[in-house]
Amino acid sequence: MTEQDLFNYIKENYIIDLEKSSSKYAKTDCFSIEFNLDIELKCRRTHYETLLIEKKKYKALISRAIEFNTRPVYINSTPKGIWGFYLSNTDLQWETKLLPKNTDFGDREKIEKEIAYLNVVDGISLSCFN
Repeated sequence: MTEQDLFNYIKENYIIDLEKSSSKYAKTDCFSIEFNLDIELKCRRTHYETLLIEKKKYKALISRAIEFNTRPVYINSTPKGIWGFYLSNTDLQWETKLLPKNTDFGDREKIEKEIAYLNVVDGISLSCFN
């Protein structure tokens, strides 16, 4: 599943007014005015019971939530399903790990990233196959 596929699926099945952020370099991927959401989308090729979120993405969502009074949401797909997380309701434990700079751009250089994990059992299932 690509991010575009995930966006289309969420728009068709859950959030009809879902709109993409205006720039591909925006701090969030999409938003909903009706439901007052700022959303980060992530697609994983492998299923994990805990899903990684980068602190910079988290901070961008939380900053927008404070500035615009929105609800920050992280939606993650894997081959086994799709899960959504309301980030303002989470208590994340941050750690620094050496990870690839980019996943899909051929640059396998590793850099330090601050990350936390969200357990799929704590998320909201958004697919018929998980």
